[in-house]
Amino acid sequence: MHKDKKPYRILVIEDNPGDFILVEDYLFDTILTPVIKNITSFTESKYYINTNLSQIDAILLDLTLPDCSGESLLNEILNIAGDIPVIILTGYTDAGFAIKSLKLGASDYLLKDELNPAILYKSIVYNIERKKSLKQLQDSEQRYSELFQFSPLPMWVYDSETLFFLDVNEAAVNKYGYTVEEFKNMKITEIRPEEDIPELMKVLEFSKNKDRNTFVGEFRHRKKNGEIFSVEVTSNIIVYNGRKAEIILANDITDKKKYLNKIESQNTKLKEIAWFQSHIVRTPVSKLLGLLGLILNGYAKDEKMKTELLQDTFNAASDLDKIIKDVVDKTNELDINN
Repeated sequence: MHKDKKPYRILVIEDNPGDFILVEDYLFDTILTPVIKNITSFTESKYYINTNLSQIDAILLDLTLPDCSGESLLNEILNIAGDIPVIILTGYTDAGFAIKSLKLGASDYLLKDELNPAILYKSIVYNIERKKSLKQLQDSEQRYSELFQFSPLPMWVYDSETLFFLDVNEAAVNKYGYTVEEFKNMKITEIRPEEDIPELMKVLEFSKNKDRNTFVGEFRHRKKNGEIFSVEVTSNIIVYNGRKAEIILANDITDKKKYLNKIESQNTKLKEIAWFQSHIVRTPVSKLLGLLGLILNGYAKDEKMKTELLQDTFNAASDLDKIIKDVVDKTNELDINN
């Protein structure tokens, strides 16, 4: 018979020498090198588990020990065993207590009279792996919970069918002004301006008919106090407590949009200045150059004509100066920080 080469570390809490020998033989029948520790009392078991918790893969527990027994013994062992699977080995056929034991947290309930190497081995291996999977799932859920609750950005989960909020984080409570209880009695439509709801329903219907897991879009949201602001929403499809749901992350982009609008406005002004410089400034400059050309070429034949040309030149220069001042004033208006 092929034997499992993994050196499982098994604590057998059993005060009957005959029963222990039988269990030990069964273990060696299916496992090549099991590490087996036998303890015969609750007091000693409690001390051993507390000092060797990381060195135990599974616990086989007889429910009748000299210093403790039954439900009390099971609860005590479960309280100190942590994530170690506790498999009950008993000679008593009590279906009611068997069910209760499993509800309390026992991993399996095996009758000694029906025990054989295969049954014992399968129970040990299955429950060790099951405990590992449950631990990984719990760790994953814990990480999700921490990421969700400690996110600096508002997050929530809502039911894809009813649109009711299922959960919200603290950032959402602080941002929107509703309590967790208030959120859970609301639909996601209630944090939208009334006029935006038809568009939201179109987006939801469109998303429902698309094969997608993630959606990103911009919307307007409304706080409890009525304030409306812009958000970038990232949505992912999940299963939440057996329901099809979506988890939302909402990033307030109101200031960002204002800043971009300011930049667009400044760009428009810059274009106006560029047009102003290329068209309006050209006229007095051309006039000024023409007048200077006349003066340099000796066009003025007498003092009167010279005076007129100089006056025209002065007027053209004054017009140009005024235009330059207007350009400077417009340029000074370009301040995207205010």
